[in-house]
Amino acid sequence: MRTLRPRPPLNTFGIAFGLTGLAGAWTEAARSLASPPAIGEALWVLALLVWLVTAALFISRLHGWKDLTGDLKNPVLAPFAALIPIPPMLLGAHLQPTLPAVGVPLVWVCVVVSAVFGSWFISQLLTVSRGFGPVHSGYFLPTVAAGLLTAQSLAVIGQPKLAVGALGIGMLFWLLIGGAVIARLIAGPDSLAALMPTLGIFSAPPAVAGNAWWIISGGQGGMIIDLLAGAMAAVIAPHLFLIGRYAKLPFALGFWALTFTAAASATFTLRLLSLESGTWATVAAWFVLVAATVFIGAIGVRSVPLLAPRRGPRLVSTAP
Repeated sequence: MRTLRPRPPLNTFGIAFGLTGLAGAWTEAARSLASPPAIGEALWVLALLVWLVTAALFISRLHGWKDLTGDLKNPVLAPFAALIPIPPMLLGAHLQPTLPAVGVPLVWVCVVVSAVFGSWFISQLLTVSRGFGPVHSGYFLPTVAAGLLTAQSLAVIGQPKLAVGALGIGMLFWLLIGGAVIARLIAGPDSLAALMPTLGIFSAPPAVAGNAWWIISGGQGGMIIDLLAGAMAAVIAPHLFLIGRYAKLPFALGFWALTFTAAASATFTLRLLSLESGTWATVAAWFVLVAATVFIGAIGVRSVPLLAPRRGPRLVSTAP
């Protein structure tokens, strides 16, 4: 007899992803709002611990190469494998100013892993016919999100030319994959309710691109920042009309798909408001930061019962 313990699905890495986004927002708040830096540092540590636990559980519960290839060939869950290298990439960029001997190599390793997986993922899209049925906004992760966050990380470690190239990759696939996702959502079939929170990923690129360009340009405003700010408002606003639909969904870990968008949008908004003067900008920045923190915190609290170990694990016989 052996104990059968299911491994975490690939989208579970979205928890660490969302927490790194929130850590980044509080790190920006320490710069622009003079908030306590310890809050952001604590969130970075929490994100790292969550990533390590998720990775350990995922690897320890793989029952062979077949399990891994099965996950990577799953048309619904495979895109979430892109979330494995991204949190440590962002952590490496965060460590660069204080621990460059750790942060810079970590960024490079994660950039390579992310690029290899993204290239493989695109090769599958080009050669494996799957129709529009399984397509969802998570398809942005190996292409758009990976490209834009690679751009941000490379800019932090002092590689502006490569960062601009990565930004171009992310923007290219934002257009290509974005068009495919829109076509799929319009034409149907209806998405599973569990995939509805991935609409949050659809709204992430303007803010993520804005944060990347902010680092590349040295924190300067300008036409590109204004353009991306407008695009962010345009893709975030429809979610105000979807709040009722989200509220009717049974809660699942898939709701973490909304968290990085909330955090990245908050970070970009803080940076936009830091260019303004007046008390109103400071008040608005604190409101955005607290709202994003409460939103992500609520999802975290709701997730605890789903992550708690289940009692009475199912036993299966190993006899032939």
